Amino acid sequence: MIIKICGIQNKDTLFCCEKNKVNFFGMIFYKQSPRNISFENATILQKISEDLNINGVGVFVNKDIDELKEIINNLKLKFIQLHGTEDEHYIKTIKKMDVKIIKSVSISNKDDLKKIDKYKSVDYFLFDYKPLKGDLPGGNSKSFDWNILKNLETKKQWFLSGGINTNNIKQIIDDINPFGVDLSSGVEKELGIKDNHIINNFIGKLKNA
Repeated sequence: MIIKICGIQNKDTLFCCEKNKVNFFGMIFYKQSPRNISFENATILQKISEDLNINGVGVFVNKDIDELKEIINNLKLKFIQLHGTEDEHYIKTIKKMDVKIIKSVSISNKDDLKKIDKYKSVDYFLFDYKPLKGDLPGGNSKSFDWNILKNLETKKQWFLSGGINTNNIKQIIDDINPFGVDLSSGVEKELGIKDNHIINNFIGKLKNA
């Protein structure tokens, strides 16, 4: 199972992720998020990751497309995650920069899955809890009914996100078995602060599930 941990902000956490064979680390470029990263810190982490076996993912929410292009170029990003209402035209424009795109799809009922048909050009889907008014776009520690994803028909690989932690990872593997999992709050000791011990514990549970 592919593992992505989102909201990484320092190299100590990055090294912990790499040691645990985490595949992707997410850097959130969204000022309203408690996990927002500065461009300076992102530059440091992305540079370090070039010598590690882990890929950086820039996470954006309805970012101005010219600003997004600049960040991709400057950080030499190979993966980005779009967590807003970006449309197919936006996605196709960014794809020309030779990046892989993860597109989040907010889920609260079966009908929400129909939205995947609008995103023909993405490389991966990320299915997450649909935020209510006042919620952040992601990282809310909330999950949707994962049974909605059973018998999902799509040729694209997909991540499960939203409320994933050490207590439910075995259930996720047994019942849903996604291509990958994306977690953030589930490995934090407090809002926005990752905890290496919890990361170690999570990976241990995952291996033994």
